Amino acid sequence: MVCDLDTSAPDWLIDHPATARVFAELGIDTSCGGKSVRYLCEQSGLDPAAVLRRLDAAAAQADQGGA
Repeated sequence: MVCDLDTSAPDWLIDHPATARVFAELGIDTSCGGKSVRYLCEQSGLDPAAVLRRLDAAAAQADQGGA
């Protein structure tokens, strides 16, 4: 699955467990009832594009064996 801003936080965690650290560091509640990452960012006052870059970086690092 390709994860993006419209993907829910739980789906990000299922597909890319290493992103849990990013969600925790940013204080994003991942037990959000399936709300999209975009929605969660907007509700938390976070820049969705910046959050997506961090999530993508964490996922890529884990995929390369660096998590």
